[in-house]
Amino acid sequence: MSDVGAPRVYLSEGFRWDEQRAYLFDIDGTLLRHRDRVHVDAFFASVRAVMGRELALDGVTLSGNTDPGILRDAFLLAGVEDGAWRPHREDMLQAMCDHVAARRAELMPTVMPGVEATLEHLERKGALLGLATGNLEQIGWLKVENAGLRSWFSFGGFCDRFEVRADMIAHAAAQARAILQLDAGGHEPGLEETICVVGDTPFDIDAARANGLPTIAVATGRSSFDQLMEHGPAVCTTTLAALLEASLPELADAGAEARGHAS
Repeated sequence: MSDVGAPRVYLSEGFRWDEQRAYLFDIDGTLLRHRDRVHVDAFFASVRAVMGRELALDGVTLSGNTDPGILRDAFLLAGVEDGAWRPHREDMLQAMCDHVAARRAELMPTVMPGVEATLEHLERKGALLGLATGNLEQIGWLKVENAGLRSWFSFGGFCDRFEVRADMIAHAAAQARAILQLDAGGHEPGLEETICVVGDTPFDIDAARANGLPTIAVATGRSSFDQLMEHGPAVCTTTLAALLEASLPELADAGAEARGHAS
């Protein structure tokens, strides 16, 4: 994690972080992190299997990127023209999914502090919970299933068709609006403001803003609290546990007591 000191929480005035109608959660660095290289190895294995060449990820931004965007950036840095790799794009993405699925037992996820208590709190308030991730769909669902978080999420926005994160967020938000409108029996004015992105990178904040959506930024990935604050999220916190402690201490205390009984 980026911030290991005292908990820090910023709440923009007037924004009720736990009263939005829907939440779009990033996976890596936000909900969980992995102590393995299964996903990273999938990039190398897929390019080797499909194109018969080695891939280099040196200099490629991984955190906050999308799986197709990582491939695009890697080939760009290697000087490989679009026409040489894009015809093989779908085969490489499928090979990545197959690689991770075959090594599923090797995935070693750690759920971030306060995640389950936050999901439970938001679900209890009637919020719609979904994913919005740079992972391919098959890989994303495998990760949350292995981490024991699958049951919280009723839908997901994934990057299979989107190299640009803002486009993936737009797709996820459109799904959320459709579900909310269906549940409500029709369109509700101002529905856009009721969808919130939860992520751990400046890319999450910027992609959300490009779609007119607020962000709860958590410094549990590679970006520090101060780095996230530079991008103006509606909420910024070192962990979701810290956010609960600052705004809903009774929930944080209950969660700590439950963990104590379980240990």
